[in-house]
Amino acid sequence: MIIKMLSVLTQPNYPKAAIGLEKESVTAVALQKESRGVFGIKQAATIELPTNLLTPSFLEKNIANPAELAVMLEEAVVTSGLQKQKNWSVSLPSNTARSAILTLENAGSAKDESEEVLDWKAEQSFGAPAAELRITRHSISPDREGKKRYLATAVKLSVIDEYETIFESFGWKTGLILPRAVSETKWLLGDSDKSDSLLISSQNDGFTAFLLRGGEPAVIRTVTCDISERDDEIYRLLMFYNDRFADAQSTNFLSKLLVIGKDLVPARIKEISAEALGRALQILRPDDVGLNIPAGSLNFDDVAAPAGLAAYGWR
Repeated sequence: MIIKMLSVLTQPNYPKAAIGLEKESVTAVALQKESRGVFGIKQAATIELPTNLLTPSFLEKNIANPAELAVMLEEAVVTSGLQKQKNWSVSLPSNTARSAILTLENAGSAKDESEEVLDWKAEQSFGAPAAELRITRHSISPDREGKKRYLATAVKLSVIDEYETIFESFGWKTGLILPRAVSETKWLLGDSDKSDSLLISSQNDGFTAFLLRGGEPAVIRTVTCDISERDDEIYRLLMFYNDRFADAQSTNFLSKLLVIGKDLVPARIKEISAEALGRALQILRPDDVGLNIPAGSLNFDDVAAPAGLAAYGWR
């Protein structure tokens, strides 16, 4: 399970409050547990950011004016009533961090050799030297051929330092810092059935997709495209699933889709799924995945990632 994987990435006790950073906004949220697997918004606020203040990028500088972003962060925290909170989890824009599944070809390699191979694979996947990255990785189930696999997430050291310098100026302890799409997968882990599930999470230059099988990532795809090309790319993604993974006779059968992003239209994606798969997928709503949001006050697209991290406080 991803929740188990996250336990090795950072501190074992997760905060019940989180910050979500995106190009257009910053969100502060704290949750309350309403029943088993169901959470409600206890306190939350979303503040819009000025244009070009935050430009998510994996390799380049993200924050144009750290002092101004600090002011906006403080406004979100104060507006939500969480100004006394010092322990936070943080979701970063998906463009700021990258995730991949790394496969180790030779399971019999010595530990030092395996580390070198994984670093090399990370460099190939993430497009930067391993020495310049903060890489977290954890073993997941082997592939069909029995090869070892790892879920890896990377952030450039110079980029994460931009954010952490601001957090430290507030005296915050930020134990869990993950990219948006990884944070959002929390809402797909509560299904009691064994079927596959798919997250499509938008970003400013395309989208990231996570296919989960048995509570673990089976495929991670980040697609760079214009908005005009997005429908075609989602169609190709679903066709890839249909060709590579679909098996209607087994328990692994994609039927549910979580779509997060203000520029994604669930009804249109449902139509695309019908075209690609011959059946329309169920588009999950917040209450389907265990998050109750007060009507009219907040947007699931804004709170999904930070709320997903905050929910780990009740693990």
